[in-house]
Amino acid sequence: MVTENLAALRRARVAVTLVFAAHGLLGAAWVARIPQIKEHLGLGEGAMGVALLGAPAGVVAAVRFAGPIIARWGSRPATAGAGVACAVSLPPLGLAWNLGALIVALLLMGASLGLMDVAMNAQGVAVERGYGRPLMSGLHGSYSIGTLLAALAGAGAAHAEVPVPLHLAVASAVLAVLVLASCRNLLDRSADALPETDGAAVAAGPRSRWPLLMLGVIGLCSFVGEGAMADWSAIHLRENLGTGPGVAGLGYAGCAVAMTVGRLTGDQVVARFGPVRVLRAGSLVAALGLGLGLAAGDPTAAVAGFTLFGLGVAVVAPVTFSAAGNIPGVPAAAGISRVTGVGYLGLLGGPPVIGFVAQGVGLTWALAVPVALAGLIVLLAPAAAPATDTAADTAGRKPVTDPDL
Repeated sequence: MVTENLAALRRARVAVTLVFAAHGLLGAAWVARIPQIKEHLGLGEGAMGVALLGAPAGVVAAVRFAGPIIARWGSRPATAGAGVACAVSLPPLGLAWNLGALIVALLLMGASLGLMDVAMNAQGVAVERGYGRPLMSGLHGSYSIGTLLAALAGAGAAHAEVPVPLHLAVASAVLAVLVLASCRNLLDRSADALPETDGAAVAAGPRSRWPLLMLGVIGLCSFVGEGAMADWSAIHLRENLGTGPGVAGLGYAGCAVAMTVGRLTGDQVVARFGPVRVLRAGSLVAALGLGLGLAAGDPTAAVAGFTLFGLGVAVVAPVTFSAAGNIPGVPAAAGISRVTGVGYLGLLGGPPVIGFVAQGVGLTWALAVPVALAGLIVLLAPAAAPATDTAADTAGRKPVTDPDL
């Protein structure tokens, strides 16, 4: 029985790692093609900002209901269903014929991404508990690998002048298969159960609101920047700095590379220095790097700035999601959905606000908004202190796995 449980846990870790990568691929599949879609539809920066409101609006709407959905159906079927729905939503982005059609397509994509996000993170927390040591940063590193691969594939397709509808249709088919194949080995419904007793859950409920809110605000500050890198970096490089479509996609690719490196090493760094110090140092790197990159007015410097920003905010999401998923008395899906509900307001409002600001003062100055919010994380970083205790408890529990895991 023990051997069977260990084997199931190994398979679940591989499966959830692939699911995180698929989520990154799905969300970033169209990013490098944003300039072509914008140009094809004849949209200005303000109108494009309105369109970009669609995906985060769908995300925020979905995460509000993710907790009850996962409580009823389980995180494994929720992950699979949402992932396939997101894959199906990709082709309409390339086939949109006007602003309204693009907004609807982005709403559908965002809603499926939001539900998948909460469900897969709940699975990640369950696997982390099974291993008895921190794993969330590495899982988010897998997500970053997915965004990197999608950004590079998109940049390559743009450089080769592959039609946007064809590119997104192929991506849709491949990613739907990947999601379905990966979800087969996720943990069953027992992984979604609350470890504490019902009495502990009731007692802990009121005390959980403040840490969940503060973790959500930290996430919001980070997600504004991540959304800006995804939605506006290519436009800034192409339209403000005069690069070609292939080079324009490298801005977000650089950010994705840095986030990947930061997250793949994040578990060890956070364990050694603690989440507060890491969040403060990383946020300073993000603010200074992006600020100096924008001020230089050079494509190389801009790509370097986007890269440093990605490195600086790399561990923000893993720290906040792990802490939210391990608050005593709160089911992982419920805690994560509350934090993402606040944090993803940054995705909802950030890119459109940047578009509107850019309409008045230019995109370069508008991209200073993420710089300021990275500085705000420096001040809010102590709110992540409960994650230290959680990580320590997780690492200190006797692992149920063998050392080879």
